[in-house]
Parts: sequence; C-alpha cells; structure tokens
Amino acid sequence: MTTLNNKIVAPTPVQGTPAGSGQLEDLLALMARLRADCPWDKKQTNHSLIPYAIEEAYELGEAVQSEDDEDIKGELGDVLLQVVFHCQMYAEQGRFDMSDVITTLQEKLVRRHPHVFEAETLKDDAAVKERWDEIKAEENQAREARGKPPRRLDAIKAGSALMQAQDVQKQASKLGFDWDGISGAFDKLEEEIDELKAELTNKSKAEIKANIRDIEKELGDCMFALVNVTRKLNLDAETATLTCVHKFKSRFGYIEEQLAAVGKRFEESDITEMDALWDAAKRHERL
Repeated sequence: MTTLNNKIVAPTPVQGTPAGSGQLEDLLALMARLRADCPWDKKQTNHSLIPYAIEEAYELGEAVQSEDDEDIKGELGDVLLQVVFHCQMYAEQGRFDMSDVITTLQEKLVRRHPHVFEAETLKDDAAVKERWDEIKAEENQAREARGKPPRRLDAIKAGSALMQAQDVQKQASKLGFDWDGISGAFDKLEEEIDELKAELTNKSKAEIKANIRDIEKELGDCMFALVNVTRKLNLDAETATLTCVHKFKSRFGYIEEQLAAVGKRFEESDITEMDALWDAAKRHERL
C-alpha cells in the first residue's frame, strides 16, 4: 500500500511461495501475486465478485452457528479475502487502497462512538443505538452536500429478502405505519395464510401451475407477515431462520448417522423410520 506522487499504487506481488505470516501486508502482496498469475483471479471484476461476497457472509453466519473454531476462522478468512480482493482491484484502478478503507473505517467508528471517545454519556445500549442513528443521519446530510440527495428508502440495507423485509417494516414503523402490539401482526399473518390456502385448496395441479405467479405472491405475503411478527418480538428474522436451518441440518445429519450405524442408506429407509429418528434427534438435543 504505497502512493507515488499522490497516486495510488497497487501492492507489489510476493515472490516465491509465501508462508502464512499473519501480517496484513503479506496478505496484500499475496493477493497481488494471485491477480498477476492466476487466470481466474485475473479475469475477476468488482462486479463479478459481488455474489461471492454475499455467499461468504452467509457461510460465516453458518460457521458462527456451528461453534466450530476452525470453521469460523476459515470463514472469517474468506470474508477478509473479499475485502482484500476488492481493495487490490480498486488499487489497480488507482482509486483507493486498503489503507484508505481502514482509515475510513477508523474515522467512522470514532465518529459513531462519541460516548467512548468524547465526554458524551449514554446510559444503555438503546441510547447508543439511538445516537448511532442520529450520527448516520448527520452523515447522510453530508452525503447530500456532496450531490447525492437521500431518498426515503436509502435507509433500507442491502441483504437477503428477510433482512430487507424487516428493515422496510422498521422504517414504516418509524413513520407511524405499524400496529401498537403484536396481535395486529398475528392477525395479518393469519389473514395472509388464509389467502394462500384459498389459492391452493381444491385446486388441480394444472390450476396451481397456471396460477403459480399469484401463489408466489401469496407466499411472499405470508413470509413478509411472519417477519413482522418476528420484528414485533424484537428478534431478527434472518438469525431465526439461520438457526432453524442449522437445527434442521443437525437433525438430518443425526438421521444419516443412525441409518449408517445399521448399514442403511436413505434409499433403504422410509418416512416412518426417518420421522422416528427425527424425534430421537430432538430428544438427543435436550440431553
């Protein structure tokens, strides 16, 4: 990470076969080498890497759920790779480098934590969150001054459908478009489920296929309404769903292990046996 006559200069590629050193500078030099000599890495762009960054973030979430330190280290490294990869390419374009990214992050963290670095005192985490939002609003004003006016939905974060649904609902709630308690959210969920049932009940496969887009919309309404229930409980819909996925994979793995222990494959079992093993997996979790 160097500059020459105030111009960004990409890191110098490492020579030979490097060993793991744990140093950021060595990692940047390794990434520069890959960009120079690996055909796949050379053809990538910042846009082509977007799906990988999203995928790695999800895999990190799964690893944290697993509580396996080796998996967590590996997935944190994969997320870091995405940051390093992007920084390398932007440095090659002469736009900015890792040093700029780190400096921007450091300044943001200090700016958003006046209760830590200044005399300001906040009594609890709720007050910290409120002050964080105020500072973000001030940053948006500065962004507007740079010629990028905010729009009403600019506050909606990029992310999965569940994450965006919950954020949309939070923003709507701030504008007064919300129920006072959870009962309204439950009523809406039941209403949407009834509408989905109406699309499916007493319908032939041909009718369902012909109406699949409307059914898809009704399914989406059900999921959106369920996210609203999650939000009213002050829970995170994405985390709750990931927890369920992890639990399902764990229980299904138990079924596979138990079948293998008696020399069986899934194809040699049936739903009755697997359902009994599923119940056994649930009991095993409580031990």
